Amino acid sequence: MIPEEFKFKKEGKIRVRLAPSPTGLLHIGTARAALFNYLFARKNKGVFIVRIEDTDKERSKKEFEENIIESLKWLWIEPDEGPVVGGNYGPYRQSERKKIYEKYLKKLLKEDKAYYCFCPPEELKNHKEYQLSIGEPPRYTGKCAHLPEELIEQNLAEKKPFVIRFRIPPKKVEFEDLIRGKIEFDASLTGDMVIAKDFFSPLYNFACVVDDYEMEISHVVRGEDHISNTPKQILIQEALGLPQPKYAHLPLILGPDRSKLSKRHGAVSVSDYKKQGYLPEAIVNFMALLGWNPGTEREIYSINSLVKEFSLERVQKSGAVFNIKRLDFLNGFYIRQKSIEKLTGICLPYLIEGDLITSSEEIIPKYKLAETGKEIGLAKIQQIVTVYQGRLKKLSEIAELTDFFFKDKVEYDKDLLKWKKMSDKDVKTSLNISNKILYKIKEGEFDENNLSEILLEEAARFGKKMEKIHLPAEALGAKAGDRGYLLWPLRVALTGKKESASPFEVAEILGKEKTLKRIKEAVELT
Repeated sequence: MIPEEFKFKKEGKIRVRLAPSPTGLLHIGTARAALFNYLFARKNKGVFIVRIEDTDKERSKKEFEENIIESLKWLWIEPDEGPVVGGNYGPYRQSERKKIYEKYLKKLLKEDKAYYCFCPPEELKNHKEYQLSIGEPPRYTGKCAHLPEELIEQNLAEKKPFVIRFRIPPKKVEFEDLIRGKIEFDASLTGDMVIAKDFFSPLYNFACVVDDYEMEISHVVRGEDHISNTPKQILIQEALGLPQPKYAHLPLILGPDRSKLSKRHGAVSVSDYKKQGYLPEAIVNFMALLGWNPGTEREIYSINSLVKEFSLERVQKSGAVFNIKRLDFLNGFYIRQKSIEKLTGICLPYLIEGDLITSSEEIIPKYKLAETGKEIGLAKIQQIVTVYQGRLKKLSEIAELTDFFFKDKVEYDKDLLKWKKMSDKDVKTSLNISNKILYKIKEGEFDENNLSEILLEEAARFGKKMEKIHLPAEALGAKAGDRGYLLWPLRVALTGKKESASPFEVAEILGKEKTLKRIKEAVELT
């Protein structure tokens, strides 16, 4: 029978938690666990809690906690309870819950389900190395498991360093995982484990059990790397007479080589992806498909639609491979859904960081070209972003793709101007034709539609002429010539790039004067 003070206050309420350690930036795997907990709670009208497990005093940092909270907020995965929003089950930092842990530790010691261990760390280390050397799994010898009460009192009075060990009963532990089914562990294969360094310094498995009970957690949804911790936590729950929450262990996120995702595979923190210019809706959509199968071919999910569709039953057991191409596809999709005003707003920091523009700190900021100091209007920047909206996979690409718009002169190898087998003379002829045509077009008619109509017609004629020079007679047909002979040198002259938007779009944004200037510079280069 569960003692009265250890009973849940409510029954039947879905309460889940994310319990990260603030020892690093929020990992994409932890963010995925947060999302699945959040979706499960919302789907079942439950409560999602964030609890900061900062018992590791040396490695826990305030800036990491702030990163975790801010990253979740950026992803729209905001908790109902936590260190920032508060709640009725706090404090929500383990470092502020020391008195709570002391009560439970004393209960275990009083009932002889835990004991003081005074073994020196060096002695434990040597014994562990010996066990490994003879092929045995390391486990505690039990040296302090049955010390006389008088010796314990004496050691404590002398302030001899100690840890508190939990007595592991020699039994099999079984539990039903909501994703993996029945899981069984033989506890007799492990030695008694340390659960606290002292009364106010609990270790993970013990603190986790106490907090899950005190916060009335009904379901523990976490990564499969915690499966080995679950039987230990169940044994502690049984020793304290506490109810057992339901467990669901998520598949690991794997790199392309199917090893556990790590820094050697690229970015792993949410803030890394944010910095690269991935949108929160793309990250959320992508993470949901890492280990969860909706049962259809559908790939696009808003967070609201995920709440409606999500279920733990559709979470797969096998590892989920992190496919950056899928993330890029999803991010490109969400970029295309943005209004040009919003997209320009979130692209501006990347243009500033790329030293292409500078911004004033006024209420209505003014933008200047970083290179020349000339003012550039927001409307012009929006025009540039519009042309590249469909080409962006991530926001950070905007600076590299569009830098030529913001520069006075572009640098490139003259051979880039050549289309197929063109000679320097052919390139110069091509550029001079473009220059002659564009010079005649009036300023008010210098727009994409008019430019394409005029240049495409001439490009076909010039292409036919060039093909007569470069192709054998039998290869020539009645169709229009290859337009690349005119348009490729023109586009490279304007952008300095192998790939870019069309020369018509680029020329309209550059304007007549700057377009003719760049053609002239290209002619001088050949």
